[in-house]
Order: sequence, then C-alpha cells, then structure tokens
Amino acid sequence: MKKQAYLERLARVPLFRSLTKGDLQRIARLATPHRAYAGEVLTKEGRAGFEFFVIGDGKATVRRKGRKVGALKKGDYFGELALLERVPRNATITADTDMELWVLDGREFGAVLREVPEIAVKLLAGMAHRLSKADAKSLH
Repeated sequence: MKKQAYLERLARVPLFRSLTKGDLQRIARLATPHRAYAGEVLTKEGRAGFEFFVIGDGKATVRRKGRKVGALKKGDYFGELALLERVPRNATITADTDMELWVLDGREFGAVLREVPEIAVKLLAGMAHRLSKADAKSLH
C-alpha cells in the first residue's frame, strides 16, 4: 500500500476525523510498512499493545476467548486505542493470508502529541463529540 492510500485510510479512522490533512500527513510519516505472514499473530488478547495497524492487503481473523468474532480485510484498521492508552488488547488478531500493513507506534504518536499539542486538542474534541453522540443514542 502506498503512503497516499495509507493517508486516505487514516482520514477515515474515527479517532482522526477531526484532524487536518497536514496533521494526518505528520502522523502518516511515523508509520512503517510491515509484512505479516499467514498464521502470524498480530495482537494477543490480554497483552498490552502499543501499535495501531492499517491493512494494505490481506485478511485476518479476530478472536475473543478463542471464538471467532470478526474478520478484517484490506482497508480495515485496528489497535487505535493503543495510541492513547496502554491497555490490554481485547482480541487476538491472526493473519489468515500474507498481509501488508502500516504500523503506527504509540510511543512515537505520543511524541507527536507532545510536540504539536494542537493535534491532541483536536483529538480530544473529536472524541468528546463522538462520546456525546454515543451517550445520546444510549438514552433513546
């Protein structure tokens, strides 16, 4: 997957929707390509994670407590919460096929937030907006 395609996919991630194109470009520069092979475990349920992944090509299975709960394909993403907080992964994700991924490390992402606090403010504003929408839906 080319950097431009990665940038376009970043723009679709709810966490990043409030960011400008320039903000997204700054974040995209941090990402590194990764080739995963069929059978490779990308995240392990219960283990702390630091990375956010965007799938450029390939397929993966999502399992919780050993049960299949979903599937991922080209254009999908996972692990965005790991960019903001070091929490245990809530699922095991395993490559079903060879995969091309873009990986964004949470520590590098944190450095950008410290370097450019305006990005952090925009992220918080976007998250607050989505949380208020979710709250409104749960009240009805």
